Amino acid sequence: MSEQQTLGNPAVVGLAGFGLTTMILQIHNLGFCGIGPVLALAFVFGGAAQLIAGYQEFKVGNNFGYSAFCSYGAFWIALGIIWLLNHFGIYRLSGTDVGWFLVVWTLYTAIMWIPAMKIHGMMAVTFTLLLIGFILLDLAHFGFPWLTKVAGVELIFCALSAWYMMAHVIYAQVFGRDVLPVGKPWIK
Repeated sequence: MSEQQTLGNPAVVGLAGFGLTTMILQIHNLGFCGIGPVLALAFVFGGAAQLIAGYQEFKVGNNFGYSAFCSYGAFWIALGIIWLLNHFGIYRLSGTDVGWFLVVWTLYTAIMWIPAMKIHGMMAVTFTLLLIGFILLDLAHFGFPWLTKVAGVELIFCALSAWYMMAHVIYAQVFGRDVLPVGKPWIK
């Protein structure tokens, strides 16, 4: 590869997959669509595309992106498998089963939230919204089901913030300047 060539930024695919799949799940949680589109995206865009983006982040030496995209890609695939196992009666799912699944993802997200605050403001916003969303969904699965709709609205903003970061990277390359600022890190 010549010095003139540049590599694509895998984050644009990872953020797109995360944002789009998160968005459609929240549209489902709010009662506007069935589970079919969510399941398909969980395997293909939220799952496989994020895993591929994560592996590409590995190649460019970005441990944060590597961990985030591979992990949340695996999250979507695992959630899709849980739904399929339940649908076909292989495993009967309880609300607390999903609750505990979400609790461990809340803990992972809390770990990732700290370095997200050091990257830039929009990354901090995205992970803050994701952490709050997971906490709301945890509570929804352990006795406060009405919080699912609150989480749905809140996580739509998380999805939009991921798309904003995706657009930031794409627009910066296309326009040759910072069109969509992402803000200063919250932690120095």
